[in-house]
Amino acid sequence: MQNTGVSIFEKAPIPKAVFKSTIPSIVSMLMVLVYNLADTFFIGQTHNPLMVASVSIATPVFMLLMAIGLLFGIGGTSVISRALGAGRKDYVKNVSSFCFWAGTGVGVLVMIIILVFMDNILALIGTSSDTIEYARSYLSIVTMGAVFVIFSSCFSNVIRAEGKAKEAMFGMLLGNILNCILDPIFILWLDMGVAGAAWATLIGNVVGALYYALYILLRKSILSINIKHFKAGDKICSGVLSIGLPASLGSMLMSFSSIVENNLISGYDDLAIAGMGVAIKVILVTVLLVIGLGQGVQPLLGYNYGAKNWERFNGIFKFSIIYATIVSVFLTLVSLLCSSAIVSAFLQDQRAFDYGLSFSRIIILSGPCLGILFVCINALQAMGAALPSMILSISRQGLFFIPIVLILNAIAGLNGIVWAQPVTDILAASLALLLYLMTKRRLQKQTLISMQTDKLDDKLLQTDAQ
Repeated sequence: MQNTGVSIFEKAPIPKAVFKSTIPSIVSMLMVLVYNLADTFFIGQTHNPLMVASVSIATPVFMLLMAIGLLFGIGGTSVISRALGAGRKDYVKNVSSFCFWAGTGVGVLVMIIILVFMDNILALIGTSSDTIEYARSYLSIVTMGAVFVIFSSCFSNVIRAEGKAKEAMFGMLLGNILNCILDPIFILWLDMGVAGAAWATLIGNVVGALYYALYILLRKSILSINIKHFKAGDKICSGVLSIGLPASLGSMLMSFSSIVENNLISGYDDLAIAGMGVAIKVILVTVLLVIGLGQGVQPLLGYNYGAKNWERFNGIFKFSIIYATIVSVFLTLVSLLCSSAIVSAFLQDQRAFDYGLSFSRIIILSGPCLGILFVCINALQAMGAALPSMILSISRQGLFFIPIVLILNAIAGLNGIVWAQPVTDILAASLALLLYLMTKRRLQKQTLISMQTDKLDDKLLQTDAQ
C-alpha cells in the first residue's frame, strides 16, 4: 500500500515540511497545556488550596503512566520512521503491534501495583495529613484507566511516524477537549472536587485511545494493532526499548524528581506545594509547545536518516533549531509578562499566590534554551542513538537535577529548591547540543564509509563479470 503521508518527508521544501510536521504536534501539546491548566483552574475555583496541592503531589504518578506510553511511543516512532525511510513496510506492522500489546500488558501490571500499594505510594510522594485523602481519591480513579492513558500517549506519537500528524493531533484534541468540558461539570456543578478532575481525565483518555484504535482498524493505515502481527524478535523489542527507554526514563526521572522536590517543599509549607504546582503551569506554556515542535520534527529527521539523506537531514535540523529558539524566546517573554495574571487565576489564597508568583519568575528563566534542548533530544532519538539519549535523559532529571536541588536546598532553603530547575535545564541544553554534534559526526562518517565500501564492491563485481 502506498503511504502518501511520507511524501512530505522527502520531497517538500524544508520550511514547509517542518511546519507541516510540527504544527499539528504543537497544537496537540497546546491542548495538553489547556488540559493541565483546566484541571488546576477548576480545582482552584473550589477556593481550597489543599486540593490544588494534592493534585500537584499526585501528578508524578500520572506522569509515570504517560512515561510508559512514551517508552513504546517514542521508541516505536523512531523504529517505524527509519523503517519507512528504508522501505520496510511489513516491519512497520510488526513494530506497531508490538507497541500496542506490550504497552497494554505493562499498563495492566502497573495498574495492579499502584492500587495494591496505594498507601505506600501516597507516603512516598509527600502527602500530609491534610492532602492524603484528596490525593488518594485522585489517584485511585486515574489509575483505573492506566491502559488507556498508556495507549493514548503511545499512539499519539506512533501515528506521526507514518506522516499522519493531523490524525495524531485529532486524537489528543478529542480527549483533551472532552476533559475540559467535563472538568467544570464534575468539579463544580456536581461538587466532586479532585475526584471530578480524575474522572474527567480518565474519560478523556479513554475516548482518545478509542479514537486511535478505530483509526488504525478502520482507516487506511500502514500501522497495525492486530495480534497476528505481534513480533518481538528481529530487533523489534530491542529497537523500540533502546530508544524508548531513554525517552521514558527522562519522564520517569522527572516524576521521581517531582516527588523529591515535593517532599523537600512539604517540609516548609503545604501551600508552597500549591504555589510550585501553579508556577510549573506558567513554564508549561513554553515547555509543552517546544516539546511538540521536537516531537513533530522527529519522524521527519528519522525518515531522512533511514534514507541516508544527510543533506536534507542537516537542513531540517538547522531550520528546526532556529524555529524552536524563536518560539521558546517569544513564549518565555509572554509567560513572564503574564505570570501574575496566570497565577492569580489558579490561587486566591494570598500566601499560596505569593509562592506561585515568586517561583514562576525563577523557573521561567531557562525558557529560551528549551528549544535547543528538545530539538536535540528528538534528533538523537531519530538517529537511533540509544546511548547519547540515555546519557541525556539520566543527566537532566537525575545526575543534574537531584544533586542540584539537594545542594541548593541546603544552601538557600526554599528558593534554592526553585532555582534547581532552571540551572538543570541550562546544563542539559548544553549537554544535548554537544551530544548531538558528536553523534551526528560519527554517524555521518559511518555512512560515508559504508557508501564507499558499497561502491568498491560494485566495481569489483563488475570487474569479475568482465
